[in-house]
Amino acid sequence: VQLVESGGGLVQAGGSLRLSCAASGSIFSLAAMAWYRQAPGKQRELVARITGDGSTNYAGSVKGRFTISRDNAKDTMYLQMNSLKPEDTAVYYCTVLGTWGQGTQVTVAS
Repeated sequence: VQLVESGGGLVQAGGSLRLSCAASGSIFSLAAMAWYRQAPGKQRELVARITGDGSTNYAGSVKGRFTISRDNAKDTMYLQMNSLKPEDTAVYYCTVLGTWGQGTQVTVAS
């Protein structure tokens, strides 16, 4: 499996971004996938997770603001991020079955 993230960038506080994670491999539709993030000087933390059947769970800090979804036909997972805060600034990674993408930088300016 190979994963490629995109969609990061610089946004003002209160703004929105949508991250994408494109996966290769026919197992995509069966596997749980997740978004993690790592801010400078901090440990990598789980942001959101989605199972193969679409069940989701979120970190408390993003619940109500972020939405994880997947399109199995396109082998792609998404993270819609709304009402962004400066503390959301981090490198965001997608992961499935122990494989990690290269990460995409999200910077939220105050």
